[in-house]
Amino acid sequence: MSQETTKLDTALQEKILAVTRCGLTAKESTGFFRVALGLCYLATLMTKEALDFKKLDKEFNRFIYRSIGPGHSITSILQYMSGEGVVKVLDSARFMRAFGDYCPHVPLESIPFLLGLNLGVAKDFSGLDVRGPVADWIERQRILREEQEGGAA
Repeated sequence: MSQETTKLDTALQEKILAVTRCGLTAKESTGFFRVALGLCYLATLMTKEALDFKKLDKEFNRFIYRSIGPGHSITSILQYMSGEGVVKVLDSARFMRAFGDYCPHVPLESIPFLLGLNLGVAKDFSGLDVRGPVADWIERQRILREEQEGGAA
């Protein structure tokens, strides 16, 4: 992935907003926005190239402010991504379908890995126990994948 593809350009912003519009209520749409943006941010980190986190976070924070208003930041979205709210969004077939359609650069099968990465970083920064709903969801996905692979063999 080149540095150019990690930029939060207008096309990526539009894709995230398209996912957001698939929510049926303001609360659901905000959850869709947070998770879509959080996953795109985490996917951006998957590069061998050096990242300018200050610049990257500034771009994301500006977009967040313009999209859902004050009181939100990339930090608060990543915190949301390690809590129970993210599980409700990921269990929504409508979100998964929309995210898969609008953000194909982040494969659906990579979501458990990205969430695990986020939990690991959260644990490193806070020292908090990361067991809970998100870790349980990641484990359920692993079991489902193994069952599917076992059934296909």
